[in-house]
Amino acid sequence: MAKNFQQRIHFLSEHPQCFIAFGRGIERETLRVHGDGQLSQSAHPSAYGCALTHSSITTDFAESLLEFITPVATNVDELFHYLNDIHHHVVLNLPSDQYLWPMSMPCYVKSEDNVQLAQFGTSNIGTMKTTYRQGLKNRYGSMMQIISGVHYNFSLPAAFWDHWGELHNSPLTGQDAQSAGYMGLVRNYLRYGWVIPYLFGASPAICKSFLQGKETDLPFESTGKGTIYLPYATSLRLSDLGYTNSSQSDLNICYNSLDSYLGSVRKALYKKVPEFTEMGVVKDGQYVQLNDNVLQIENELYASIRAKRVQKSNETPSQALKARGIEYIEIRSLDVNPFCKLGITEEQVNFLDLFLTWCASVESPSLSKSEYQACSDNFSEVVTRGRDPKLMLTIAEQTLNVAGWGKWLNEQLSDMAILLDKDRVDNRYQNAMLHISPRFEFPEQTSSARILKRIKDSQGDNGSLALDLAKQYKMQLQEQPYYLWSDNDFALQKQQSIDKQKQIEAADTLSFPDFLDDYFNNAKKE
Repeated sequence: MAKNFQQRIHFLSEHPQCFIAFGRGIERETLRVHGDGQLSQSAHPSAYGCALTHSSITTDFAESLLEFITPVATNVDELFHYLNDIHHHVVLNLPSDQYLWPMSMPCYVKSEDNVQLAQFGTSNIGTMKTTYRQGLKNRYGSMMQIISGVHYNFSLPAAFWDHWGELHNSPLTGQDAQSAGYMGLVRNYLRYGWVIPYLFGASPAICKSFLQGKETDLPFESTGKGTIYLPYATSLRLSDLGYTNSSQSDLNICYNSLDSYLGSVRKALYKKVPEFTEMGVVKDGQYVQLNDNVLQIENELYASIRAKRVQKSNETPSQALKARGIEYIEIRSLDVNPFCKLGITEEQVNFLDLFLTWCASVESPSLSKSEYQACSDNFSEVVTRGRDPKLMLTIAEQTLNVAGWGKWLNEQLSDMAILLDKDRVDNRYQNAMLHISPRFEFPEQTSSARILKRIKDSQGDNGSLALDLAKQYKMQLQEQPYYLWSDNDFALQKQQSIDKQKQIEAADTLSFPDFLDDYFNNAKKE
């Protein structure tokens, strides 16, 4: 017989080891901008080492789009010490006229041609990375690709998976139980993950230059010299303007098991799209994209959450998952938090730990196509008008407003918080709920409402506010100390990245076309 929620809480309370040592990692993206608020045109600073091979400082789509990657930490304080140290080192070595943009939506960009694609050296793998970005530019434009976000990587401890079968009345054990459990977590995140942009979305407004003159059906209002906004929006970053992709809307990715997920991703990888085929792959001797499939590589599949496994050399994400199962999950729906210098707070991490543990612990039935579509619709509605009191969300055939769903979820998460705080002295999870849960009933307390209020109260611009914060945060980050690492540690990381890139470049024996053929032939192997 299936356990109800209170029975699950009771079961887990008898196994407190299930919540010792969550694995956590943060990836934070941020643009380098000048003091006038415009995008930097300079190359990735050499002081940071090589973006291709650096362990904690790299670039994403553009030379100006930095990405910071923490090591895995089982302690939240340690996690933020790593993140602080990376930020501290970066600003110490940032050109004096540059700052880190503290918002998800980009600064003023005059033209898409001002966005310089990230460069990764002369190796085949480095060339492939830049070519992939060239394909993204040609397919979707550069503006969408310089949106910044925060990715949160999370894993539950081995003890949780040891008891998962009994918790869920499943005969599965070992890695099979872990993979099935993570897929259940993913399905529940798809159902209820709209709470993340609702609570933490911080991009209700954008610089008008982001549209680059393109028409939109969204009913924007204006403020300041060039800022447009939606009154009830939470995260325009996650709307049709940002990290969504209409060409992927009918890929029918299935999340009901790891095998069904991998099968649907593999099928999607080789689907053709007429406009990409018409674009061609090579023009005038230059690659314009890696291939003409709907997905050049698996990373192009846009999703708010991903199942992950650390890859071995010459292994695709799907091959790693098929060979060894799911190791952790990656949350991709977090806006950069403009109210803090690191783009994310400890309170947010505490809430994510709590929410993701709940997603893994409660029942998670299979998702039908219709329910999956309803989940997608909920998410889309929340990012554009999540604070609208008239908004209704349907989950598992039940329809409530945001406050109604929030009340129900708060009751469950509050019980889970007590459980996770059982042997703690700081009550970090209950405190997170205390501060965050009122936002469901009082949407003016959400991050999006607060940022929009600051913009409108000052009768200013999104950009001027962001630039003021960027200058303030740069000073704070310069003045703070290192916590775990030192200048010597970063000097070592820099040199190791340089040496490793040289080794990769020296080891190449194939031409780039032959390298791509080998890569995609290998990717087709089960």
